[in-house]
Amino acid sequence: MSIRTRFAPSPTGRLHLGHALAAVVARDLAASVPGGAFLLRFEDIDASRVRPEWFIGIEEDLRWLGLQWHGEPLRQSMRGAAYQAALDALHTLGVLYPCFCTRGEIRRETERMPAAPHGDEGPPYPGTCRRLPTAERADKIASGVAHAWRLDVRAAAAITGPLQFTDLRFGTIEVDPLRSGDVVLARKDVGVAYHLAVVVDDAFQSITHVTRGEDLLGATHIHRLLQALLGCEPPVWLHHRLVCDDHGNRLAKRHDALSLRALRESGATPEDVLRRIR
Repeated sequence: MSIRTRFAPSPTGRLHLGHALAAVVARDLAASVPGGAFLLRFEDIDASRVRPEWFIGIEEDLRWLGLQWHGEPLRQSMRGAAYQAALDALHTLGVLYPCFCTRGEIRRETERMPAAPHGDEGPPYPGTCRRLPTAERADKIASGVAHAWRLDVRAAAAITGPLQFTDLRFGTIEVDPLRSGDVVLARKDVGVAYHLAVVVDDAFQSITHVTRGEDLLGATHIHRLLQALLGCEPPVWLHHRLVCDDHGNRLAKRHDALSLRALRESGATPEDVLRRIR
């Protein structure tokens, strides 16, 4: 079987050692079989944080490492129609509802629920707007009240039934639909949210193996649920280890001293970087 992988950075800064590991893992897995393909995708839907120079910088860093991708990089900012079609399909299934809560209101509500379980993105949404009557929802929308669209995971799970996913490192995992609660799939400021965009784009690019850091293992429960709702063929996952700093903290783009550009300018070679992350 041919393998298609992707590396999908956000052009909101330069790549660091953690990104280098993610890209190399994806490239190496694709190269492990004849005809494998390693694709590059830019997750650039948050236009307020994206800068043109970071598209160029990311490609520069990857080429410096010796990585070459297949075809033209895909940009999520050009995929709005596909995301809207997916949202329309979920609306038709009846698994979306409008949420009018502000972040402050959600925080205050969850603070009143000290025993509430915490998901991968913090305390799950308490379901305030899920309980709103249909007429009240319609009145708020007609009045122009700002809102996001949340996935009703209970309704979704009732449609899909039990689900599993396969990870090359962690084995077969039973999907827990309630793990992250009713996540946001679309909102006004960025249109579509990460959870939906990544599922739609992986299907569009025929990705067979999704490689990414183990910090996203929890998000896979939602992604597998969305794939089942949208009729997408599920890939195999590989959630690899993370690269951490000297204090054991996961690297972020604020760690500029460990950016590939900074390392390169300090005299490091691609071989030095590859030895450090393997």
